[in-house]
Amino acid sequence: MINAHFNDIDEKLLLSLKQVSLSMFRKNFFGIFHGSISARLTYESFVINAKQAVFDDLNEKSLIALNTIKDYRWNESSIDTPIHAQIYKNYKNAKFIAYAMPPYSVSYSLKHTHLRPLDFFGRQILGEEVEIWDIGNYDTWYDRAMYEIADHITQNNKRFLIIKGYGIYAFDRDLNSLAKKIAVIENSCKILHFYADLQNS
Repeated sequence: MINAHFNDIDEKLLLSLKQVSLSMFRKNFFGIFHGSISARLTYESFVINAKQAVFDDLNEKSLIALNTIKDYRWNESSIDTPIHAQIYKNYKNAKFIAYAMPPYSVSYSLKHTHLRPLDFFGRQILGEEVEIWDIGNYDTWYDRAMYEIADHITQNNKRFLIIKGYGIYAFDRDLNSLAKKIAVIENSCKILHFYADLQNS
């Protein structure tokens, strides 16, 4: 049986989540109450931020341990919980998941169908071209998201998705690698933004 809150989980994991969450918050990847981060505990359980978690001060009281099958504890957890649960169900190698809304990535996604990095690290880590997924009707998004995100990750054969007007979903076996991937995407979009300004000046 898993306790509803994150009371008896490894301190090292708690510290890692706290540090990465703070770093992503400072870079404006997470909002005050927008975004989500989670870690797998067992094959059928994970820990995720609570609904009212503040990402620059994540602690054991703002994290909730859950099963991948919905129960009453999901009422306290992030709105993104069903999406994280579905990714954990579909991908055994998913140890950590994050949903972030980096501003340059989101704004870039509104005008483009693909990300084509011009910078060295973007090309090396992301490749020459990354699809930006258009989810269509925003009104029905949360009814579809838990299944469509997991399915689209499979189709894309990548550990991340750039979603038009919405943000980035990423998973990895290593928390720092996950954060690095989001940071590289955001940096590539930022460079493309400044490059477009230079071209137009």
